Amino acid sequence: MKNTSWGKVADWYDDVVGDPDSYQNKVILPNILRILDLKPDNTVLDVACGQGFFTQEFSKTSAKVSGIDISEELINIAKRNSPNIAYFVSSADDLNAFSESQFDVITITLALQNIEKISQVFKECYRVLKKGGRLVLVLNHPILRIPHKTSWGFDVEKKIQFRRLDSYLSESKHEIIMNPSKKDGIKTISFHRPLQVYVKNLANAGFTIHRLEEWTSHKVSEEGSKKVIEDTARKEFPLFMCLECKVTK
Repeated sequence: MKNTSWGKVADWYDDVVGDPDSYQNKVILPNILRILDLKPDNTVLDVACGQGFFTQEFSKTSAKVSGIDISEELINIAKRNSPNIAYFVSSADDLNAFSESQFDVITITLALQNIEKISQVFKECYRVLKKGGRLVLVLNHPILRIPHKTSWGFDVEKKIQFRRLDSYLSESKHEIIMNPSKKDGIKTISFHRPLQVYVKNLANAGFTIHRLEEWTSHKVSEEGSKKVIEDTARKEFPLFMCLECKVTK
């Protein structure tokens, strides 16, 4: 069994993602389904699929869907929740379970920031995608959500909430506590990369970027003196970025 930090909190993460009011449910899912526009004859690979939340949703379109994740614990949950889907245990930079030009679409959702070898990930995705295939990435916004380097601030005089950015172009590696409400202190590694790093690595692997979208929070503040200001800021500063990339071979 692979020993991964995500595997140690598999059940907790399953509950977080499954929350009806989660970002996964309210923001990412409807947007990614719109962009994918899956057809019944499509073949789809969900890379770093976790417990299979998105994999299961993709399969509802009747597309032929597979999922792969490094955490055996999460894959076990995925298999239990959707035994009709083919799941595999492996890292995102090793897709040897699949043949060349096998898939029409590959998705990687909120996982690249936890993966070190992204150039190898993109090369593997290119290898197993068909000519004209698509790679759809959903990232924590690489400019506005940098661990320990971005934060909210409030300007009392101007009555605005702003996003503070302490650094951006320097790549960095951070330990993140996965479940702050627990005392176990289990951590994962998060890598910050400026947008140009993703773009360059995608181009080097053979992809062109076809679409870029930025998605904001669906949440609203409770009634109070700062409600309008906070809600306005949420709609100005996106949490997520989506890149739709196409194979150029």
